[in-house]
Amino acid sequence: MNDLNPRQREAVKHISGPLLVLAGAGSGKTSVITRKIAYLIQDCGIAASKIVAVTFTNKAAREMKERAGKLVQGPEARGLTVSTFHNLGLNFLRREMAHFGLKNGFSIFDAEDSRSLIGELLHQENASDKIDLIRNLVSSFKNDLISPEEAVSRAENDGELLAAKVYEVYNRHLRAYNAVDFDDLILLPTIALRDNADIRERWQNRIHYMLVDEYQDTNSAQYLLVKLLVGKRGALTAVGDDDQSIYAWRGARPENMVALTEDFPGLTVVKLEQNYRSTARILKAANAVIANNPHVFEKQLWSQLGMGDPIRILSCQNEDGEAERVATDILNHKMVHRTEFRDYAVLYRGNFQSRLVETKLRELQIPYKVSGGQSFFSRAEIKDVMAYLRLIINPDDDNAFLRVVNTPKREIGPATLEKLGSYAQQRGCSMLAACDEMGLSMHLSDRAHAKLQDFSEWLRTTSREVVDGDSLNAIRQMLIDISYDDHLQDTSGTPAAAEKRIENVHKFIESIQKMADKQDDEDDKNIETVIRKLVLMDLLEQQAEEEDLDRVQLMTLHAAKGLEFPHTYMMGLEEDLLPHRNSIEGDTIEEERRLMYVGITRAKKTLTITHALRRKQGGETMPTTPSRFLDELPSDDLEWEGKTSNKTPEQKKALGAAHLAGLKDMFK
Repeated sequence: MNDLNPRQREAVKHISGPLLVLAGAGSGKTSVITRKIAYLIQDCGIAASKIVAVTFTNKAAREMKERAGKLVQGPEARGLTVSTFHNLGLNFLRREMAHFGLKNGFSIFDAEDSRSLIGELLHQENASDKIDLIRNLVSSFKNDLISPEEAVSRAENDGELLAAKVYEVYNRHLRAYNAVDFDDLILLPTIALRDNADIRERWQNRIHYMLVDEYQDTNSAQYLLVKLLVGKRGALTAVGDDDQSIYAWRGARPENMVALTEDFPGLTVVKLEQNYRSTARILKAANAVIANNPHVFEKQLWSQLGMGDPIRILSCQNEDGEAERVATDILNHKMVHRTEFRDYAVLYRGNFQSRLVETKLRELQIPYKVSGGQSFFSRAEIKDVMAYLRLIINPDDDNAFLRVVNTPKREIGPATLEKLGSYAQQRGCSMLAACDEMGLSMHLSDRAHAKLQDFSEWLRTTSREVVDGDSLNAIRQMLIDISYDDHLQDTSGTPAAAEKRIENVHKFIESIQKMADKQDDEDDKNIETVIRKLVLMDLLEQQAEEEDLDRVQLMTLHAAKGLEFPHTYMMGLEEDLLPHRNSIEGDTIEEERRLMYVGITRAKKTLTITHALRRKQGGETMPTTPSRFLDELPSDDLEWEGKTSNKTPEQKKALGAAHLAGLKDMFK
C-alpha cells in the first residue's frame, strides 16, 4: 500500500464500522475500492464470496473487477461479486423466483418493450408524448418505492391519476408475461428485503461486506436496498462525491450521502482531496465554482502537477463562429504541440450543439466521434433475434411473440393477431399458448388458424433444440429455417447495408458463445441465463466501438462524467444553456453548477471555455447573456480572448514559429 496516500490508506484499512469516502474528482477512488477488496480478503480473512461491490455501469464494474483480479488471484478470489446494481438485483430475483411468483426463463422488459405495453394499455400506440410521460412516471413510482395504490392516493391531477392506474394494470401484465422491467430489478429485491424477515436474514448472512461506488447517484430504492443488505452489521464502504451528482432527472438523490450520517450514527468520513488528473489552476477553478453550492461535506481538491496554463475564455460572435473557432483551435493546438486528435474533447450541455461543430470538423478533415451512437442491441436485426430467444425461454412473453410472429412475413396479418390477442385475454393465457387451443379455430379462418399452428409447432421444436441440445447451432439453424438472411436482403436499402446487418447477426451469435464460455458457474452456462444477461447488458450500456481510433471526442457534459481528456473544450457558457433554462425556471441551479464542476474536472492540462454573443432561438438570432458560472471562476487564472493579451511580442513570435514548424512537420 506504499503507493497510496495517507487518506487512501486510511479508507482502505478502516473496517471497524460504516465508512463514507468523500472522493473528489480524479482522486483515485477505484484504487481505494479495489485495494480494500484485496485487504478484506487477504488481511481480514473475509471470504471473497461474502464481499459485494456495486456500481452503476457495466464498464465501471468491468474495470473494478479486472483491477481487483490483479490484486487477488486464484482460489482466494472465487465467488467475489463485482457488478452493477441491476445485475445484483437480477441475481437476487433468480435465487428468489418463487417468492415473486416468477418462473424459469422470466423476461426483462427494456424501454421499448415497456413503452409498447403501455401503448397497448392506453390503446393509443401513436400518442408518443403521452406514452413517454406515463412511462417516466411509472419508472419514478418504482424508483421511489411507491406502490400502485399509493400512486393513486397521491395523484394531484388527472395525468398523475391516469399514470397511477396504468401502473397497476402494467404490473399485472408484466406478471402475466412472466416478466419484470428494468426498475423491478431494484424495486422487487428491496421490497422483499424490507417486508420478509427470512429473506432479509438470508441475504445479510450471505453478504459480510459491501462496497458501493458513486453513492451520490443512488435513488431511494437503491439506498434502501444497500441499507437492508448491510443490516445492523454496518459493514459498508460508500464512495461518492456530492459535487458530481448530476442525475436528479434519473432519480438520483445526493442527499442519500447525508442520510448515511443519520442511518449509521457511527459513520466515519474520509476525504480524498488530492487529485491525480488536473493542474492546480484547473482545480482552483473547479473549487471556486462549486463553493457557491451549499455543502454538508466540505472539501478542496489539490494537485502536485503544477499550476498549468491559464483557463481560456473565448467570446464568439455567434454559434457558427463558436464552432469554427473550436475546430480551428484544435487543429492549431495539435500542430503546435504534436498531440493526437484523441487528446481533445468538446463538451456541451445539449446534443443539438454538436451539429455545427461536426460540420466545421469535417470541413477541416478532422476525425471525430460523437458519443451516444446507436446501441448495437437497438438495431432491428438484433432485436428480432433477441425476441426469438426471449420467446424460446419464456413462451408467455407476448411482446416478443408480436415482434417475431410475422418477421419474416408469414401471412399472419393484424386482423388475425387482434383476434388471437382477444381470445388469449379471454382465456387468461399467452398468445403463443392460445395458438394451440382448439377453441381458437372458432374465431379464425382455417388458413389463418393453420398459419398460427404451423408457427407454434415450429417454435416448440426449435425451443427444445435450443434449450436442450447444441444451443448455438440450433440458433443458427433457426435463422436458416426462417430465411432470415433473405429477409434482411429484402428489407435493406442497399446490398451493402444488408451485408452489414447480416454481419451484425453473426457477431451477435458469436457474443452469445463468448458469454457462455466465460461463465464460471456451470449453472450459468445454460442458454436461458446467457439470454437474460444479454437482455440486461442491452439495458445497461450502449455498444462501445473496440477500435482505439485517433478522433476528437464530442459528448454532452452528462456523458463525460468519469472520463478525462488532456485538452478539454466546454461550449455554450450562456444563461438558458448552461445553466439550462429549465433549471433557472425550476430553481435547480445547484445541479447545473455541479454539471459545470464535472466539465471543468474532466480537463487534465488545458481547459478552453466558449460562449456566443448571439445565438439562434426559434429561427431568430438573439443576443445572449454570458453564464453566471463565468463570473464564479477565479479572474486571475483566466485568459479572455479579445481582452488584454498576456503574451509579449517575443512569445507571440515564438508561438508563430512553433505553428509553422508544426505545419512543415505535417508535410514531411
